[in-house]
Amino acid sequence: MKESDSSHGLKRTLGKYNLMALGVGAIIGAGIFVLTGQAAAQYAGPAVSLAFIVSALACAFAGLCYAEFASMIPIAGSAYTYAYATMGRGVAWIIGWALILEYLFAGSTVAVGWSGYVVSFLSKNLGMNIPPEYTAATGSKLVQTADGWEEYTVELGRALEAKGIVADTLPQVTALINLPAVLIVFLVTMLLVRGIKESATFNNIVVAIKLTVILLFIAFGWQYINADNWVPFIPENTGSFGSFGVTGIFRASAVIFFAYIGFDAVSTAAQEAINPQKDMPWGIMGSLIVCTIVYILVSLVMTGIADYNELNTAAPIAVAIDKAGEGLSWLSPYIKIGAIAGLTSVILVMLMGQTRIFYSMANDGLFFKSFATIHEKFGTPITSTIITGAVAMIASGLLPIGVLGELVSIGTLLAFILVCVGILILRYKSPELERPFKTPFFPYVPILGIVCCTGVMLFLNPLTFLIALIWLLIGVGIYLVYGRIHAKY
Repeated sequence: MKESDSSHGLKRTLGKYNLMALGVGAIIGAGIFVLTGQAAAQYAGPAVSLAFIVSALACAFAGLCYAEFASMIPIAGSAYTYAYATMGRGVAWIIGWALILEYLFAGSTVAVGWSGYVVSFLSKNLGMNIPPEYTAATGSKLVQTADGWEEYTVELGRALEAKGIVADTLPQVTALINLPAVLIVFLVTMLLVRGIKESATFNNIVVAIKLTVILLFIAFGWQYINADNWVPFIPENTGSFGSFGVTGIFRASAVIFFAYIGFDAVSTAAQEAINPQKDMPWGIMGSLIVCTIVYILVSLVMTGIADYNELNTAAPIAVAIDKAGEGLSWLSPYIKIGAIAGLTSVILVMLMGQTRIFYSMANDGLFFKSFATIHEKFGTPITSTIITGAVAMIASGLLPIGVLGELVSIGTLLAFILVCVGILILRYKSPELERPFKTPFFPYVPILGIVCCTGVMLFLNPLTFLIALIWLLIGVGIYLVYGRIHAKY
């Protein structure tokens, strides 16, 4: 590995605080803006704050395993790259196929959240209303309440009944397509085709906007908390597994696992850490702890301002801000603009990441050759970009945010489990390999990573497992028919 190190010429310039900042910037984003409200409304109530701790533990164990892989392989890359270099193309294919599930539907999930904030901003702040039929997933039932058009759920029905309102008496429509989500994916795809490049300065500005928006929400929103909304903090189980109660907390942790996607960005910088043996644990654990604290505070403020039954929306922070009334009305446009800007960046990064995974797999011969085609003028992977954008547009327009978010979670969790398994195998199979960073407390950390990620995964919707299984079978079929035969290595 030394030879490869020098050939890539990576300079060790990042200290532990640089790595922590990198992790915080990568983690805080779509999840907290998008899925927290749904998890609170459907599964955990105010105890969604505890679900963030459960998810963080699973991420921490997997993150330390990621760091060991990243330190062994002197190139920035995903779990697919690590697996190919250390465990062979078969395992690499499975991880790569799981990552496609993660990145592809992550872009779609964020687009649905982006749509929610845009619709709220246009309606509440500018007085411009998009016809409700074009603002939600196909087939969604929408009802017009005092707060605007909302997707009808059992939880919203309960909240309306508590106010003496019968949902059936309200105006209703059935959604045809989430048009704003489709449009933003289309625009981002066109940018990627032309070769848009984000500078470090732009990234820093977006991160600053996201953090400022969230900190403002916590600081000013705390004054408008109604503690009665926290009672009971852990709502009684409805009689169904995962529907509130203790099992609801774990169910919510599986849904909001999406909020921690991006922490592995710290592990990919292992070769640029000044002292990876000491700094990587700081970077990974430090960023997870900071983000978990922020997430807990956001969820407490959100469920303190608004009844958790009313948060099952693509824009929960916007709903909470509007619920606070005139006291926070001045903050509403800034929160929504900040969320829209931050989510736009995340959509671009997710779709760009997906096209690069397609490109890498096609370059290795594991995926169809056309996916490695580079546009002569723009120098971008044109085929993979267009197909990724087209699929993401369809998914974001037709599917509800809950389904999309869980597909992302199961793809990510599967990749994490395989990374932990890979560390166990390599420690015993190839103990002589140079490891600038070693996963501490071996073999307990990778084993706990496998157990925790599997445990979180088990609380996902059974339908998600069925879709993931079909996805995996399709992937295995492509590998056997094409990848295995055309692989270059």
